[in-house]
Amino acid sequence: MSQTYQTLRLILGDQLNAGHSWYNTKDEGTLYVIAELNQETSYVKHHVQKVCAFFAAMKAFSVALQKAGHNVSHLTLDDTHQFATLPELLNSLIAKYGIAKFEYQLPDEYRLRDQLSTFCAQIDIDSGAYESEHFYLSDSELSSYFSAGKKHRLEAFYRKMRVRFNILMDGSTPFGGEWNFDSNNRNKLKQKDLSEIPEPLVFANDVSDVWERLQRHQVSTFGIYEANSLWPITRAQAKELLRSFCETQLPKFGFFQDAMTCKADDMYTKKQWSLYHSRLSFALNSKIISPQFVVDTVVAYFVQHQQEIDIAQVEGFVRQIIGWREFVRGIYWVNMPQYAELNELDAKRDLPDWFWNGKTHMNCQKHAVKQSLDYAYAHHIQRLMVTGNFCLIAGIDPRQVDDWYLGVYIDAIEWVEMPNTRGMSQFADGGIVGSKAYAASGNYVNKMSDYCSDCQYDIKSVAGDNACPLNSLYWHFMDTHEGKFSSNPRNRMVYANWRKKAPEQRALIMEQAAYYLDNLNKL
Repeated sequence: MSQTYQTLRLILGDQLNAGHSWYNTKDEGTLYVIAELNQETSYVKHHVQKVCAFFAAMKAFSVALQKAGHNVSHLTLDDTHQFATLPELLNSLIAKYGIAKFEYQLPDEYRLRDQLSTFCAQIDIDSGAYESEHFYLSDSELSSYFSAGKKHRLEAFYRKMRVRFNILMDGSTPFGGEWNFDSNNRNKLKQKDLSEIPEPLVFANDVSDVWERLQRHQVSTFGIYEANSLWPITRAQAKELLRSFCETQLPKFGFFQDAMTCKADDMYTKKQWSLYHSRLSFALNSKIISPQFVVDTVVAYFVQHQQEIDIAQVEGFVRQIIGWREFVRGIYWVNMPQYAELNELDAKRDLPDWFWNGKTHMNCQKHAVKQSLDYAYAHHIQRLMVTGNFCLIAGIDPRQVDDWYLGVYIDAIEWVEMPNTRGMSQFADGGIVGSKAYAASGNYVNKMSDYCSDCQYDIKSVAGDNACPLNSLYWHFMDTHEGKFSSNPRNRMVYANWRKKAPEQRALIMEQAAYYLDNLNKL
């Protein structure tokens, strides 16, 4: 007969928080369960590196808990493949171990929180839900900062966070005299800058056993498989990556945080995919490392190295963590589940096939998509202003955009992915997240990257043979949605320029865009 336990505690794959209060005491009557599940590999099609990294991190966390003296059951797909859903597995475990109480941490995806809430309402044993103890703001505080359906702006929220948590503050004023140094952080990488880009710290975590299980259980994935995962799967590795970021990338992080290049690699070194970014998002979103630890470490390093690092570099990084990351989480929770159905611009076109293979003639899209397929990673401007901008101005169905972003990126959990795509990137939420649609012509890509110089399309042409598709698609998008956007002061000059064009020129541009929209798979 199996050993019995009083309490079963569930740990989800993105709840690998060793600092949680659960682990402050050891209880022989408590069993912790970490499980690979079919339902978590199939709700969208995932990048193979994402699945491998999460499963490897889950195993590493289970080993760490066991070493700390806790009772842990780490179940692989070999153990759980017969269970179609999480509740089916839990019911089996409750019966197997004679469980009297079930406990879990509040999931950060609506579907899982709803699933576990429903499960607990149906079982005949006691149950309890706990905060994840990861974010700056607790779940119970979110309604004090956010309201459903209301348009919120990052800057106001960010300032409140800075003050409340006393981060980069000089008394009641912001350190450096300004709240936001984003205007300093929009620099393009010039030829002379390329050789100075640091080589990224990567790891070599053997995930071949995970790959074998995925094949054995016919789990459908996409992207490039790597037997040695380059992502941090333990707290020690995450701390090492954070240290490396502070020493090698933080000094120029803000300055080049929006930049992109396709000319920094050679046959020995691959660094243009990482540039000056920390790549801590997987460790953060799986809760291997806490945002407070990351921010405190970065700020402390900055304070000790102000001769080499200016405030614009560290402020830009802090804003991403305590500002944007906490902001989109609040937006997600106060607006779900309705948020997942929003499609303000009535976008209906299918995602082009080249999003799954990178085979497009548009150099910017090719590099951003191929990098995503190669590494399960792209930085925020590649996501927002390259692939995201294309989907926006081409009118791609936001549900398909959501599914691709949620599946392809190593750090994509729905709470952070959906407000970024359906909100910030696609304006499908009608402005809850952003004050304007982040639509752009090819000029933006040319300004922030060197992609355009090697493209078969002509960045300077709006219509005609080999005209950059982003140009006519941009004007088509702005013309189509003039009723929604023309009253926005930030768009006033755009529409003034559009109206200045001769009627026959506007017609030619619209005709060019219509051709491209009819041939998205061939671009």
